[in-house]
Amino acid sequence: MEAAALMELELNPGIWLALFFVPILASFPIAFIWPKRQDSFARKLPLLSVLGLFISFLITLFILFRVQEGRYAYPWLESIGINFVFVVDYLSKYMGALTGFIAFTIGVYGLEYMKDDYRLGWYWFFFNLFTASMLLVVYSDNLFMLLIGWEGLGIASWGLIGHWFRDDDELSYVGIIDRKVGPLSMFWSPSTGGWRAISTIRVGDMPMFLAVAAIFALTGTLDISQIPWGELFAKIGTAGTVVLLLAFLMGPFTKSAQLPFSEWLMTAMTGPTTVSALLHSATMVAAGTYLFMRISWYIKPWEIHLAGVEIVYIIVLFLGLISSLYGASVALASRERKVLLAASTMSSLGLMFASSAASFWVGGFAVTVAFWYLLTHAFAKATLFLVAGHLIHETHDRFLGGDREVFSKMKITAIVTLFATITLAGIPPLTAFWVKSAMDEAMEKLIHDVGILPFALLVAISLLYSAFLAKFFTLNFWKGKHVHLHLHGGGVMKTAYTAMVSMLLVLLAVIYFGIDHAGEEFVHAGTAEVSFTVGILVLVAYIVGFAKPEHESALGKVLYDRVYVMALNDLIIPKIGWAFAWVVDIFNRFLDFIAHTFLPALFEGISISIRSVQSGSLERYAKIVVSFVLVILFIVSVVGWF
Repeated sequence: MEAAALMELELNPGIWLALFFVPILASFPIAFIWPKRQDSFARKLPLLSVLGLFISFLITLFILFRVQEGRYAYPWLESIGINFVFVVDYLSKYMGALTGFIAFTIGVYGLEYMKDDYRLGWYWFFFNLFTASMLLVVYSDNLFMLLIGWEGLGIASWGLIGHWFRDDDELSYVGIIDRKVGPLSMFWSPSTGGWRAISTIRVGDMPMFLAVAAIFALTGTLDISQIPWGELFAKIGTAGTVVLLLAFLMGPFTKSAQLPFSEWLMTAMTGPTTVSALLHSATMVAAGTYLFMRISWYIKPWEIHLAGVEIVYIIVLFLGLISSLYGASVALASRERKVLLAASTMSSLGLMFASSAASFWVGGFAVTVAFWYLLTHAFAKATLFLVAGHLIHETHDRFLGGDREVFSKMKITAIVTLFATITLAGIPPLTAFWVKSAMDEAMEKLIHDVGILPFALLVAISLLYSAFLAKFFTLNFWKGKHVHLHLHGGGVMKTAYTAMVSMLLVLLAVIYFGIDHAGEEFVHAGTAEVSFTVGILVLVAYIVGFAKPEHESALGKVLYDRVYVMALNDLIIPKIGWAFAWVVDIFNRFLDFIAHTFLPALFEGISISIRSVQSGSLERYAKIVVSFVLVILFIVSVVGWF
């Protein structure tokens, strides 16, 4: 389905106000009361926060089923063309419902998972702010409003990733405590993880803000669906188009942890697992890929045959595939539950970017494929993160571990994990298989225009992806190290991730029964010989990963250390920063010397010299004048000679 022209319609603004502000307002009681009292009454207040999330979820369902597709504008700064503008289209209405459902379900899970936490007021305020900010990003047609939600995601991610700021619990770290490789520390605390996230994201946000300002200056509007993209690109030429789009996409690239901005996503696992689940499924990292899908939806690059647009989409295509391959390789070598899942998220995000970029050559359906992969990935990944959190709770260990005893004592958890992994892997005939088949078809069509490399990379990534998902299951429930279970409660957590994984069946039904227009095309792609062959290979890769989940090698050790990409964050950039600070300090010292030492001394010397001339002797004054005249005559004669 391709974007259609959107009509400007009317809707009670109270709907939008409730959608964005009810979750935030519902978190106020616990946020304000918790610092003053941490008794049993205060520990019940998170129920209000979850109620706010539920109301927000109901509103997203109302928008999905009852609100007509179109633009809903409300006046604000009309004189300069900036208004509150919301859009309900194919992408936003499904993405909004996805965000609302996942946030509410994870919120329910958090009632049990976070019940004994020492910082509940902080947690629930930022959790609900996180959700509201993402919903603002999802429904905003105006780029200025979208940036408000974008920044809300950034500040909330900092607050949640670094939630356990005391750094006093080994379970909240990433890496092995006190491990070093050369000058690099290979462990990160929650406070460090929060700082790494916000500082990395800021690198991409700055050029993105400048690009938005340029778009407004050049077109006079910030409404994504109304910007004359083709005219804009023709006006600024090839170089201008490349610079503008890449500057804008720096925000999505950093938000979605594409190379070389991937490290913050791994160390973001220092936050509570509920945060990891929300961040990796429906908010934050999904915001980057969603925004690229959104602008592609309205740019319609398949209709704009301009060199600048093609260059950018080629860059995004290969950046996404390379990032995906890197993420899948790192996940295959990971030994920590949440870090493995984080690397797998990076891999999936890369595929979403690549598939969306393929739209330049194969049409708007490629964006639909990327979006459906986002939906499938969101439910599966949220499920796996919630399972990981439950396992960490019960084993008191963040590293992969668990044998058949865990399977026998946590059967529901194991079955949910098995179903989520085989579905996300793309094994036929489950949900992701049909979506990935359409992605295979899109990359296969690129062979004529781009070459076979994108398709070959996609197949390799799919096999690695299947193998590490099998590793996650088998090392936690079948062939992993023996762990001591501390079973207590967990009923609410089980209910939450069981409800989450069931949504994969809902998506499967939508595809099978043709409820959505994309379903028929997915089924058609899945019955093609190439796609079915890839699906069988994925199944074989899962079986191999299950049978042999661990393999020691030199390459595996390098991948376990994430190819030392953390050196960029922890060594190279800091050294560059300190070198720049040193240069600035030297320059400041030079200016200080000029302003406070050299110039005063110079003027003092001139002043003394002038005062020494003022002797009152007429003969001395005459000698000075004659000397001055002789010097002038000498200079004039020399110049005249030449």
